[in-house]
This record gives sequence, structure tokens and C-alpha cells, in this order.
Amino acid sequence: MTETTGNTGNKGESLEAIPEPVKVKQRDWIPSLIWLIPIIAALIGISLAVNTWIQRGPEITITFSSAEGLEPGKTKVKYKEVDIGTVQSITLSEDHAYVLVTVLLKKEAKSFTAADSRFWVVRPRVVGSGVSGLSTLLFGSYVGAEAGVQKEKADRFTGLEVPPIITRDASGRQYVLHARDIGSLDIGSPVYYRRIKVGQVTAYDLDDDGKGITVRIFVNAPYEKFVGINTRFWHASGFDMQMNASGFTLNTQSLATVILGGLSFQAPEEISGPPAKENTAFVLAESQTEALKEQDTEAQIVLLDFKQSVRGLAPGAEVSFRGLVLGQVKSVGIEYDSGQQEFSMPVLVEIYPGRLGRKFIEYQRQSKFTPQQRLQFMIDRGLSAQLRTGNLITGQVYVALDFFPKLVPARKTGSGNMAGREGTGSLLQLPTVPSSTDEIQTQVSEIALKLSKVPFDQIAIELQQSLKSFKGTLDSAGQLTEKLNNDVAPEITLAMKDVRKTLTAAERTLAEDAPLQQDLRQTLQELTRAAASLRILTDYLERHPEAVLRGKRKDNP
Repeated sequence: MTETTGNTGNKGESLEAIPEPVKVKQRDWIPSLIWLIPIIAALIGISLAVNTWIQRGPEITITFSSAEGLEPGKTKVKYKEVDIGTVQSITLSEDHAYVLVTVLLKKEAKSFTAADSRFWVVRPRVVGSGVSGLSTLLFGSYVGAEAGVQKEKADRFTGLEVPPIITRDASGRQYVLHARDIGSLDIGSPVYYRRIKVGQVTAYDLDDDGKGITVRIFVNAPYEKFVGINTRFWHASGFDMQMNASGFTLNTQSLATVILGGLSFQAPEEISGPPAKENTAFVLAESQTEALKEQDTEAQIVLLDFKQSVRGLAPGAEVSFRGLVLGQVKSVGIEYDSGQQEFSMPVLVEIYPGRLGRKFIEYQRQSKFTPQQRLQFMIDRGLSAQLRTGNLITGQVYVALDFFPKLVPARKTGSGNMAGREGTGSLLQLPTVPSSTDEIQTQVSEIALKLSKVPFDQIAIELQQSLKSFKGTLDSAGQLTEKLNNDVAPEITLAMKDVRKTLTAAERTLAEDAPLQQDLRQTLQELTRAAASLRILTDYLERHPEAVLRGKRKDNP
């Protein structure tokens, strides 16, 4: 018990010797290191959001008829192939007539919010200037843009359905052309100067009265300086083919005009006038010949009364004087003369006396006579009209004016259905002479006369004799063939039979079961055995050469 008490006392002393723990208050103002990570992440996120908000550009809405090829978040807005924004969303309008495309532009693209800015969707297109937008086949469609120049800003725009042919940064001038029809032109069709492409067609529209077409073209700098106030424009189709009394004419342009059509321009007589201003209006001619021809003076209507066929003569045919074109045929008709009991072919022609030269024009100005009187003076000297063939292939004819003496002068007339329809009153009538085809008929008659002198009867007799000789030759050949069939053919037949017998005997001899074949096999077998015995003897002599002298040794039992 005492020991136990002693131990208990020591234990109490040891417990009293241990000091009590001191409580220290934790400092709340010192953060833990683990909270630094979310704090830093939040600061970075805030900085990115602030930076994005600072760099955020304006938001605009573009109206298109269709959203084909557009995707929110993917489709880019580009200017000169540089990204300036992104499509954010696409929605339908309330009436479902178009789509609303919301675009977020970059901050540096704020100039594209000008009220006159233009936007369009770039897709693969086939237009007059060629194929465009091929890169979108690989990378997708995008929205093209062109910045405006107005100070007024806007946030809603109407997109273009067709990309503009001419952008605002292009230098040059626009001109207006008036034509009767559009021909083969289209937007983007080229404009040529001396077969060099210098511009393109930008737009066309029907006139208000519906009687013509207004075409707008753009000529690039520096070629606009070649467009003067006296410049002539015309359709430059791929093939300008004309077939008339003057012959066959073919003018070609570049290969592009064959498919797309095009325009050309040039100053008459290579003398350009003062430069034309912007939007100057010109007349678009059908061909280069029509565009560059000189301006004619007042025309004179003349009646020609032909007493022959006018086949090949059509309105528009040439009226020439010794090769110089003075005008064209206006109409061709037919009338019945009850007095003469015959038909006549009245032809109205339009001639331009001013084309007869400068001196003739001066004479007209100084003369005291009227144009009809001056023309009558030339008729008195034998001026007449004649139909002549202009093209042997097509059969087209033209009216040729020339002086034919000893002809009765023509009379003035105001009657007749042709004159009544034209409403020109008194017409001057030129006399006519027979067509040049009469001369051709005369030449044909002479040729027929010469052919009639050819001795065809004698030629026929000689030909018959030749045919008889040829027939005799054929008969001889036939007899020779018959003799060959009768004499040679039987001998050949017998020889062939003998040959067949010989081949049959040879076949029997060489047959597999023939006696010759069996004897030959036995002989070959005997030769094989002899060769084997000889081989054995040779081997033995090699081993025992003394056997040649002593003979073969006897085997020991």
C-alpha cells in the first residue's frame, strides 16, 4: 500500500510540472494562399471583358432577301479580303419577306456605319464579266462591304442582291448610251477601245416610253480621256457577218464578245473632240459601219419602174453610181397597167445627192434650180437605173445608176399606188434598162451554139466501135476461163486425190497402234538394256582394270 501511495504522489507531481497550453488568437486579416488562384482568374476575366468591351465595334442590321450561305458566328464580313466583322444572328422579318442579319463590326471598321455604305453576299456567280466568288466554294460565303462617304451614320442597311460592278474607289467616268435594243449585252459586258478592254457595262433599263434602252457604262482611268463629245459607240459582237451586194464581210472581236457581247467606241476620222463630261449621253449604233458613217444631207425619193423580174431585190439593197453607194431601196411593189395590159414592178429608192462630192454640193448651193430639175437634167443626158447581180451565191441584186445614151427621158408623175402610200406627192421617175442578166443569157446562148458544133454523132460511132472491141476481149477471156475449167481442173482434182491417199497411208503408219510403232518401241527397249549393260561393264573395268588381262575374278564363297 505504501509503494502504491508513493507512486501516486510522483504522478501528481509530474502532472503539476507540465505547463498549461497558451491560446493564441488566429489573425483573420492574412488570406490563405489557396484563394490567390480564383482571385487572379477573376482579375484576368474582368480585364478581358473590359478589353473586349473597349474593342467592341458598332452593331448593325442588314436586310437580305435570303440567308443562303450565311451562318451565325461563322460568316465573316470582309472588305478587300480583310475581316472587319462577324455575323451574330439571323432572324426573319415579321412579314417573312426578308431576313435580318445582325453583324458585329470591329472597332476599326466604324466607318462602315456611314449611311451610304453598301453590303452584299459573296457567292459563286456567273455574270457578264465572268465567274466570280469561286473561293467561296472552299471557304464558304461571306458578306462583302464597301464604306460610305456620308457623315450621317446608320445601323440598318438594305443589302444588295448583286455585287456592284464598280466600287467607289475605282477611278474613271460613267456615260449613258441610248439604243434600240439591248442586243447581247449584260451587266459586266466589256467595253473596248481598239480591241483593248477599257471598261464595262454597269446597268441598263428600259426607257419610259418602251421604245428604247438606256445603258450605263464605266470607262476606267486613264482611258476616259479617249471619250470625246464626237465619239461613236456601237455593238461589238463576236462575229459581225454581212452578206450583201458588195460581197461577204466578216469582222471579229475578242473571244469574250462571242459569249458575253460587248461595246466599242472610236472617234470618226481618228480626230477626238473635247473630252466628254461625266454622264454624257451617246447613241449606241448597231455596227461600226453605221456608227462611223458620215452624216447625210437631205434624201431624195425616186421611183423606178422595172419591166422585168426583181427577184433578189429587197428593201435595204444598195443604190450605187459607178460603185459609189448613193442610197438604198425603200420598197418593192407591183402594179397593173390597164392601158398596156401588163404588170410593172415599181421600186422606191432613197438617194443622197450630197454623196456625189464636195463640188457637187457647192453646185447645189449656188444653183438656182431645184433638186428635181437638176436630176432631170441628168436624166436628159441618159441617166437610168439597172438591176445588177451583186452576189452570185445569195442571188442578191442591187440598183446601179449610170448614163445610158439614146434613152427617152423620164416624165414626172404624181400618180400610182406607191406614191400614194408614201404621201410624197409628185415623184421623179428614172428610166430603167434591162438587167445585166440578159448579157449572161447571151453568153449562155453562144456557149450553146459552140456546143452544137461538136460532132457528137461521130464520137458516138467511135465509142460504139471501142465498146465492140472491148466486148471481144471479154469474150476471149471467158473462153480462156472455160478451157482452164475443162482441161486443167480435172488433172488438179486427180492430183489432189493422190495426195490425199498418201497422207492417209502416212497417218496409218504413224498411228499409235501401227506395227511400225510397236517394233520401234521394242528396238528402243533393247537399246536401253544394251546401254545399261555397257555402263555396268565400264564401271567394273574402272574398279578392276586387271580383269582385262586376268579375266573376271571368281567370287569367294
